[in-house]
Amino acid sequence: MDNFIYSLNATVPIFVVMLVGWILRQRGMLNANFVNVADRFNFTVTLPILLFRDIASMDIMRDFELKFFLFCMIATILCFGIIWAFSEIFLKDKSMIGSFVQGSFRGSMAVLGIAFIQNIYGNAGLAPLMIVAAVPLYNIFSVIVLTLKGNDNEGKEKERIKSALIGICTNPIILGIFAGLPFALFDIEIPGMALKTLNNFANMATPLALIAIGAGFELHKALGKINVATAATIIKLILQPAVFLPIAVMMGFRDQAMIAILIMLGAPATPTCYIMAKNMGNDSVLASGIVVLSMLVSPVTITIWIFALKSLAFI
Repeated sequence: MDNFIYSLNATVPIFVVMLVGWILRQRGMLNANFVNVADRFNFTVTLPILLFRDIASMDIMRDFELKFFLFCMIATILCFGIIWAFSEIFLKDKSMIGSFVQGSFRGSMAVLGIAFIQNIYGNAGLAPLMIVAAVPLYNIFSVIVLTLKGNDNEGKEKERIKSALIGICTNPIILGIFAGLPFALFDIEIPGMALKTLNNFANMATPLALIAIGAGFELHKALGKINVATAATIIKLILQPAVFLPIAVMMGFRDQAMIAILIMLGAPATPTCYIMAKNMGNDSVLASGIVVLSMLVSPVTITIWIFALKSLAFI
């Protein structure tokens, strides 16, 4: 029972905030414009600042764990490659491949990863290192598959690839990550006044993002192309953790590292999947279905995974 309570304490506060966002949307206090503005504000301001602050404050010589870093990178690469290969074989409608692959491997870990680890341990722990290892790959791989599988890319390959590369280089999340690295590498201390200012923005990132996710939740979108969306959700929330968590255990990862790996593998699909799929000529209905369905199911699956890890004394 103690382990079950521990699991609920780890997950319920996160999803209650999302539920509040949904309730406020239903009551008319929040609307679609709020969700759009909050998502854009989080994407361009608060999340990059949060990642910059957490990475800049790392003692890179003390906190950097090469084995953990490489595990996150390799697991991300393998998930992407295997899912793409199988989707080429089993998906009859090839126009679904881009959205299916992206939704199956790309999780909302920049928000949920930090939120869960902070909720359990009181600090971000290894989440920034996991994000450095995986988030740039998430963006790069998503651009690749969406560019190659987009429905409207005939005769526009060079322009789309050029635009995609520019998008990668100007991605605020990636810029925030890499801007923080010199501070961590060379042990540069952020002045107190500047750090307090950064904290004001960084501290609003997670709750605002969770409110916006809840407010933007639309159940009816999950019903479109439900079979394919269900397959992607099972891959994202169940199969990936089932395959890689035992490997992580055998490699000796515990506590914060295990939570970071769990969120990397088993977090619901990020809303960015829908935005990118829609803007790059892919199946936006399928993308939204995967995002919504995985978000709906993830409170149960993440709680079960945390309960299992706690019961086995891995966290």
